[in-house]
Amino acid sequence: MTRFTQCLAPGAALAFFLGLAGNALADGCNNTPFADWLQEVKQEAAAKGISPAAIQNLDGLTYDPKVIAMDRKQGVFAQTFLTFAGRMANNYRLTNGKKYMDEYAGLFSKLEAEFGVPAPVVVAFWSLETDFGANTGSFDTLRSLATLAHDCRRPEKFRPQLISALEIIEKGYLTPAEMKGAWAGELGQTQFLPSDYIENGVDGDNDGRIDLLKSKPDVLASTSKLVASFGWRRGEPWLEEVAVPENLPWEKADLKVMLPRKDWARMGVTQVGGAPIKADGLEASLLLPMGKNGPAFLAYQNFRVYTEWNKSLVYCTTAAYMATRMAGAPAMSPGRAPIETLSLEDTKQLQQILQSKGYDVGKIDGVLGEGSRAAVREEQIKLGMPADSYPTKEFLIRMGGTPTPAEPAKPATPAAPAAPEAAPGAVPAPKAKPALVL
Repeated sequence: MTRFTQCLAPGAALAFFLGLAGNALADGCNNTPFADWLQEVKQEAAAKGISPAAIQNLDGLTYDPKVIAMDRKQGVFAQTFLTFAGRMANNYRLTNGKKYMDEYAGLFSKLEAEFGVPAPVVVAFWSLETDFGANTGSFDTLRSLATLAHDCRRPEKFRPQLISALEIIEKGYLTPAEMKGAWAGELGQTQFLPSDYIENGVDGDNDGRIDLLKSKPDVLASTSKLVASFGWRRGEPWLEEVAVPENLPWEKADLKVMLPRKDWARMGVTQVGGAPIKADGLEASLLLPMGKNGPAFLAYQNFRVYTEWNKSLVYCTTAAYMATRMAGAPAMSPGRAPIETLSLEDTKQLQQILQSKGYDVGKIDGVLGEGSRAAVREEQIKLGMPADSYPTKEFLIRMGGTPTPAEPAKPATPAAPAAPEAAPGAVPAPKAKPALVL
C-alpha cells in the first residue's frame, strides 16, 4: 500500500487521469525535458558519491504517465473508518498474522528486546501493506521515482528517494531488475521508501545483504527498527477501545488533547461493557474516528507513531486497531447510536464552504483529514453543536450547504470480513515518512 496516495485508478478513470497527466505536462508542469533533467540528477548523484556503475542505471529511463495518473487519484481514504477497517481487518489477515507471530516468535522476542516494538504492531503493518509480502508491486522503482521527481508537484520529496534508490543498488542490496514495487517507489513487504531502506534496513537473516522483498527476517527486523525510529515507547499501549457517555465535553475529543486516564475516567469514559478504565496518570487522547456515535478509542502516545507511518487517520486507526486484534483484543463494538455519514460530494461541498471561511482544509477531495476535522470542530463550537469533529447533514445545512438526498442511516458496526481482500499493495496508501496524505 503506497504511502503517497489514496487509490489506484481503475479502467476509464485511469484513462481520464492519464489525460490529465499529459495535459499537465503540456501546460508546462516542468519545462525541463525529462532526458535533460535526468542528466542533472546524474550529476547530483555523482556529487554525492554514487558510483558511475550505479548511476548508469538511470540511462534510458522514460517518463511514466501511469505513475502521475495514480498520484492524482484519490478514493480509498474517503471511505469511512468502519468501511475501511471492516474490509482490511478481515479474517484472512488476522488468522495469518497470528500464524506468523507464532512461526517467528523467537525472532519477535529478540526484536522487541532490541527495539521495544511488540510483534502485533509489526505484523499489522505487514498485513496491511502487502498481505505479508504477497503483493509488493510491479512498477519499476527507478522509473517511478524519476517520474515523480521530475513532476512539479513534489520533487523535493522524490528526488532524494531516487538518489537513495541508486544507493541501494550500489550497496548490493537489490539489483535494478529486482527493484519492483509500488507506483510511488516504495519497496518490500512493508513498503519502505528507499531512504528508509538505507537508514533503517536490518540484515535479519545475517546473509550479508538487506533484502526487504524476499527475506522475512530482514523485513521484520527492519520494520521494527523503523517503527522504533518514529519514537515508539517501550512497554506502553497504543490504542484501547472504550465507551463514552452521552454527555461529554466533546471538544476534548481531539488528538491534540492529551489527558491522564484518571481525567477521562472522571468524565465517564469506561471500558466497553462498563468496567472502569485504569484511573492513573498515563496520558491519552480520546479518538472518535466517526464522531460521538461511533467507535471510541483512547489513543496513547504510541499512536503518534502511526501518524508518522501514514498521515491518513483512517489508515492509522485501522492499523492500530488491527494490532490490538492481533494482540488479543475482541472485535470493536457498535457505537452509541446509528451513524450518519456525508457522501463524498457532500464532504467536498463542506470543504469548499470551510475553505471560503478561511480554513486550511488542504485539497478539496472529500477526505476528512486533520485540517478538515479541525475546521469542523471550530464551527461546531461556534454553532453550539457537540464538537466531535465529525460532520453530519445537519451541520452541513447549518453551514449553508445542501445535502444530497438522504440514504438510510447505517448502524455503527464494521462490515463483515470477506475472504482475502486484494492486498493493500494493490490499493494505495500513502515520511508518512515523509508519507503524505494528499
